[in-house]
Formats: sequence, structure tokens, C-alpha cells
Amino acid sequence: MADNEKPIIIIKKVGGHHDDHHGGAWKVAYADFVTAMMAFFLLLWLLSVTTAEQKEGIAEYFTPAAVSRESSGSDNILGGKSIDTKQIKVGESSGVLVSLRNVDSKPVSDASDGEDPEISKTKMLTEDELMKQLAKREEEHFAAAERDLKEAIGTIPELQKLAESLIIDRTPEGLRIQVVDQDGLSMFAVGSSELLPHTRSLMNQISRVVQKLPNKIAVAGHTDARPYANNKGYSNWELSVERANASRRALLDSGLPVDRVSRVVGKAEIEPLVGNEPFSPRNRRISIILLRENNPDHMAEPPAGTAPPAKSGKAHTAAK
Repeated sequence: MADNEKPIIIIKKVGGHHDDHHGGAWKVAYADFVTAMMAFFLLLWLLSVTTAEQKEGIAEYFTPAAVSRESSGSDNILGGKSIDTKQIKVGESSGVLVSLRNVDSKPVSDASDGEDPEISKTKMLTEDELMKQLAKREEEHFAAAERDLKEAIGTIPELQKLAESLIIDRTPEGLRIQVVDQDGLSMFAVGSSELLPHTRSLMNQISRVVQKLPNKIAVAGHTDARPYANNKGYSNWELSVERANASRRALLDSGLPVDRVSRVVGKAEIEPLVGNEPFSPRNRRISIILLRENNPDHMAEPPAGTAPPAKSGKAHTAAK
């Protein structure tokens, strides 16, 4: 190299503001943003799928003032008294919480002085009191069904003549709807299980009313005490069973779900409606019972107006 030539100097720059955006700080910010968006959409989802009562329960859960200060049974946040003001604890030791929103719309009673303000909104019920409340609501449903059925009979011209053929009452089992024969007006063809047209129309109305309630049903067939003239193994037992089953099919044909039927039985003449008249046409009937889901002790007495079983009279050859 000549003495007068200067050396060539190469400068290599490392880093600098041009490459700052390739660092990791932006990733942290992006992760925070994605987490926040996920939480936001989760909140929107919860708001869309929960009921008003559930939203209130969630709000109560995250409200420190709503936490019970007394505990009985467990030490967790839900132990002891309820923090949900819409719920009622059954029994002091059971720890079972049940909702009575659909049982009674009356406001709950005030609590004693000095109790937690949130807890004071609840009402302590025993299991017996709860069952009575549920039974009361069920009775209201039965009463509404009875009104609807009687109204249908009164407003449909072809069924008005059957007003005397419809008997509705209460039994320990539930709401009993009886379709009975009258003098000169039978529900079935003579000596058979074939429903007459007016009987099928009546069964259609019964089915429509029964479908409004969740209770299962029991169907029973009854005859009077007249046996068949030619008894070849076919008796009132077979006839009563077949008539009950024919009635079941008529109810199903009118839209009653098949799983609503609990049982179908035939009782022949052993439970007459008119106990002192074993051959009365009113003993020939179909009973459809909406079975109770709640059966308190005060409903355990025999139903009013039900005659005790009477002994069959002498054999007659008249068909049913």
C-alpha cells in the first residue's frame, strides 16, 4: 500500500430505532387486547343466555354485602342461609334451597329485628309448609281445568246435551273427570267398547284441557251390575277394560302424549257411582284422573259424594 493512501474504514451499525418494532413489547400489548376482547365476548354471551333471576343471582354473588354472616352446615360462601333473596331454605338442618317463584306470588314476611338485611328478605319454610304451598298451586290449576272443561261443554252445541254426563270432583288421587251414561244417552254402543260420536267429541275436549297440565292421568272403566246373557268367559271385567282402553286411544288421538298415561284399568261393577242402585245407567262410566304431584295430609280423606262399593244384584240379561 502506498504511504499516501488512507485506510478504508467500514462501520457496521447494530440495532437502532429502525428495528425497535421487531422487539417483544408489542406482543404483550396484543395479548392483553385479545384477553380483554375474549372477556368482553364472554360477558355478552352470559347476558344473552341467562334469565333475569340468574343475572340477579350472579350480581348478588359478587356483592360483598350479600354474603351471609351466619353459617350452619358448611363454611363455604353458600353455607347456611341463602344469599339469593328469591329462595327459601327448607328446614334448619336440611340445607336444601328451593324456589317458590312459581308457587305463590305473595311477598314474603318480614324477618325479625337485627337480622341481615339481605337474609331478612327470605322466609324459612318447613317441608310440610312447602308441600302445602305446592298443593295449593296444583289445586288452582285443577280449578282452572274444571272451569275450562265446563265452559267448553256449555259453548259447543253438540256437547250441551252431555252436561249431565260430565262429573268433575276431587279425590285423594287428583282431579277426577267422569263421563257417565244417562237414561237414554249412552257413551258406548250397546254391549261394546265402541265410542259413540258424541263421546269421541267429549273426549277430544277433555284431552285439550288435560294437555295444559303436566300431571299424568289414570283411566278406569266401570259398568253396572248387569251380566251378559251368554257368559262365555267375557264379563264386565273385560268390557270395562276395553272401554277404558278405547277412551285412552281417543285421548291420544286428540293430541295427548302417550307418556302422560300412568295406568288403564277396568273395575267392572265393583265401584258403583250410585251405590244403592247397582243397575243405574250412571254406574256405567269412564273415570279420567289427573294424578296429583303433591298430596298433603289434609287431602287424604275419602272424596265427598263417592258411594262405597255395593254388592251386585241378581243376574239380568240386559246388555250394557
